[in-house]
Amino acid sequence: MQRRKFMKIAGSSAIILAAGATGWGLTRTPTDALAPWEMAGAADYRDPRVRALSYAILAPNPHNMQPWVVDLATPGEATLIHDPERLLPATDPFDRQIVIGLGCFLELLRMAAAEEGLRADITRFPEGVDEAHLDGRPIAHIVFQANAGAVRDPLFAQVLARRSNKEVYDTSRGVSSDILANLQGTAGMDLAAGATNESERVAALRDLTRRAMHVEMRTPATLQESIDVMRFGKAEINANPDGLSFGGPMMEALNLAGIMTRDALGDPNSTAFQQGLDIWDGIMGSAMAYFWIVTPGNTREDQLNAGRGWVRANLKATELGVGLHPLSQALQEYPEMTDLFAEMRDAVGARDGETLQMFGRMGYGPAAPRTPRWPVETRLQGIL
Repeated sequence: MQRRKFMKIAGSSAIILAAGATGWGLTRTPTDALAPWEMAGAADYRDPRVRALSYAILAPNPHNMQPWVVDLATPGEATLIHDPERLLPATDPFDRQIVIGLGCFLELLRMAAAEEGLRADITRFPEGVDEAHLDGRPIAHIVFQANAGAVRDPLFAQVLARRSNKEVYDTSRGVSSDILANLQGTAGMDLAAGATNESERVAALRDLTRRAMHVEMRTPATLQESIDVMRFGKAEINANPDGLSFGGPMMEALNLAGIMTRDALGDPNSTAFQQGLDIWDGIMGSAMAYFWIVTPGNTREDQLNAGRGWVRANLKATELGVGLHPLSQALQEYPEMTDLFAEMRDAVGARDGETLQMFGRMGYGPAAPRTPRWPVETRLQGIL
């Protein structure tokens, strides 16, 4: 479907055919940006902390900003901080989603350390925390202890296969209630995980998530925030393996032709913008079930727990062969989203005082590609 829509934007397949005829289309994979997936756990990383961190950097996180920085100056320990240049003030004004992504990171770190025979003792916010906005204080302090009896987590086997599957799902194939129950049980950490595959409820949530995406794309500040971190084509993605990647021979050709550009996508009157909305409508309309996580409050601890629970559910979905795609639009706390924010809370039955931290659609679709990552060594401090 996406191919047909982009061809419509171009108005002709000539540009794509010309690219393919020279073999150019076969060389557009951003190999450098995807290398961290191949390097995870590599023996080249002699420090077991770095080997564990090489898996943690593969964690899901908002807009793929990869906000983590780790100080390894003290042997046998690590301090997790955040990069203040990698926040999302328009869509995530209170840094809630960023903290959730850091929770995903910590859970993968814990799991990977166990594979090294290490117990990762994690102290969260050891110097306190600002509940309104992240400041320079550490997110977590980790002490690695040799532990021959460290219990390996069976979900770790899915780390390299895990994806946030953003593809169009097969609407002829439902997601079973057993799978939903399995995910709810996997999240753990005393989280209230919910799910539904009820047809009428799914239809209502399809419409709600579609409307929320339209609000995000038609709100100038939130749209611009996404445009600012778009990476088009192999060269851009390799140079900046974060943000929102638009790769592959077709997308790169359309970008080079001036058809699919930042300016076009940022103009609500452009064909490219409208086609982008159409594509998202198709994606939202293909959901076959939904899964969400609610916490009793909205402390930074709650947010870290939500991240840990989400990545565990994502790994379990991978094991079960079903796609899981986080949809954060209606959970965002900026003024234009206020009405849909309240509607989404009602839709999942969140009670007063509770916080809907994560929400995602589920279904069966084509395999999703790996997401670009910065090499682990670029995220480290205090180590040669």
